[in-house]
Amino acid sequence: MFDKFCKKLCSDEKFITVEITPPHGATINTVIDNIKDLGLDKKVDGFSVTDNPLAKLKMSGVLSAIKIQQEFGKPVIATMSMRDKNKLSLQSTLLGANDFDLRCILALTGDPAKLSDQPEVKGVLERDSTLLLSIIYHLNRGVDYSNKALNPAPNPIYPFAVANAYSKDMRRIQKKILKKLNYGARAIITQPVYDIDNAKELLEIFEEAKEQSIRETAKDAKLILGQFPVVRARTTNFISDKVPGITVPKDIIDEMNLASMDGEDKEQEVGFAISKGIFDEVMKLHGKVHLMTHNRFDLCSNLIG
Repeated sequence: MFDKFCKKLCSDEKFITVEITPPHGATINTVIDNIKDLGLDKKVDGFSVTDNPLAKLKMSGVLSAIKIQQEFGKPVIATMSMRDKNKLSLQSTLLGANDFDLRCILALTGDPAKLSDQPEVKGVLERDSTLLLSIIYHLNRGVDYSNKALNPAPNPIYPFAVANAYSKDMRRIQKKILKKLNYGARAIITQPVYDIDNAKELLEIFEEAKEQSIRETAKDAKLILGQFPVVRARTTNFISDKVPGITVPKDIIDEMNLASMDGEDKEQEVGFAISKGIFDEVMKLHGKVHLMTHNRFDLCSNLIG
């Protein structure tokens, strides 16, 4: 399953994944039922599952990913945040997940613990996400992080990483991409892209980073362009002003602000039209897209068509 998934990612075929955020509760069944009702699982190549985003309490990302993978029979990319786990816990979780055939891992440093909705939460954060990439590199060689042989050795693990979509100095993004490729990342998922020229520049610097990488796996690595549909003016303004690494063009912000003055229905109509246009352009340009919609799976389904 994973070999086929990664082979398609590395090919020239279209490749779409959708992000799932587990609930603040003890079952993910409602999310699964929603996806089934929409038939979304038949439109995508796989899913990803978040790990306590914004340091807010959610059901375990890894356990949620296992259940979703078993339900749909499609690969799931499980996010693992460095914020909440030390290297012992990371290795233990990876080995356990491997036994359930959960083998695509998205390595994140994680949002700061100070954002948490839980009292007095402290981050573990032994290092940034490159530590997790390094651990995966070791496990794929059949040894733990201290170079002790594992018996049995795990099945191959496919590491993913993230990158900002925009910076005033795009070479800074390139340096971070290169670093993650050198640590063994097989794919880089970007923050949401809202401008086709931005997408083209990301693809250009990614290809340059691949050429500079010392890692053999980098030659087959792929960039996956993030997409976060804009259907509310307030959200559009917030992500452009407050979320690092994302920029929304002024003409889109102006159009959404004007649409909001004519009511919520008009706002959502205009927002969907903008988002559909961006999605179709990006798919035509590159064809490797990761949709993030805060569990608006109806929106994902309509965008894909």
